[in-house]
Amino acid sequence: MILILNATNRPNNKTQVIARYYAQTLQDKGETVRYYSLEDLPVSALHHDYREESGEVKAWTEEYLLPATRLVVVSPEYNGSFPGVLKLLIDCIPPRHFAGKKAALVGVASGRAGNLRGLDHLTSILHHLGVEVLSKKSYVSLVLNLIQNTELVDETTKQVLDRQMDALLTF
Repeated sequence: MILILNATNRPNNKTQVIARYYAQTLQDKGETVRYYSLEDLPVSALHHDYREESGEVKAWTEEYLLPATRLVVVSPEYNGSFPGVLKLLIDCIPPRHFAGKKAALVGVASGRAGNLRGLDHLTSILHHLGVEVLSKKSYVSLVLNLIQNTELVDETTKQVLDRQMDALLTF
């Protein structure tokens, strides 16, 4: 199973358009996919003693993370990195639950760099947790120009994401 993670909890975010495109395209390729947006993670799940998993985080981990052999993290750029809510979630999960997984990373930004720096930060953390990160990262820049309503309409961006998906499936 491949877990597609929309790595922001900001309501009505544009990252979800890219993440949902990714999920749908992988499903169309015959893959088993689960989509999860951090918008749906209860804030209370992240308020606890980090030495123990909260019940909500444990349930999330068992339902979404543990069954996944591959992860796709679609992350917007927040202040030159990735969203803090993603780091909080990672910090709440025992590192052993990440070890041995493979991941593809997609950066999303309204600016020009497509969250290049944030994906570098996230790569370092995932490597520390024992996750192998696909070297072919995708950087979606100027995202507001690439979507209409709730649909990715830019064909070049679709091609870039499709090539990354193909690489993930053989990774």
